[in-house]
Amino acid sequence: MAILKHVAPASAFKVGLVVYGIVGLVLGALCSAVSLAGLSFAAHGHMPFAGRIGMFAILVCPIVYGILGAVGAVIGAVIYNLASDWVGGLEVELG
Repeated sequence: MAILKHVAPASAFKVGLVVYGIVGLVLGALCSAVSLAGLSFAAHGHMPFAGRIGMFAILVCPIVYGILGAVGAVIGAVIYNLASDWVGGLEVELG
């Protein structure tokens, strides 16, 4: 058993940025698809900005999710480092 006592915040930032950026890309694509499906309603005047604004979701969501996820990962790493100083870390089996 190895004990994980420290997580580097910079490393957590990089991993959080990539993981949450991918999640944001998937959700942005889903939002864009829903927005494009709403274009049929826009033709009838119910949702006039549905297609134009919703298509930006595939660009904006990965950036926003990536930044927020990276900041959250850094905060989580700092909190983990403080907690591991108090209780001794997390036992991990590497193999």
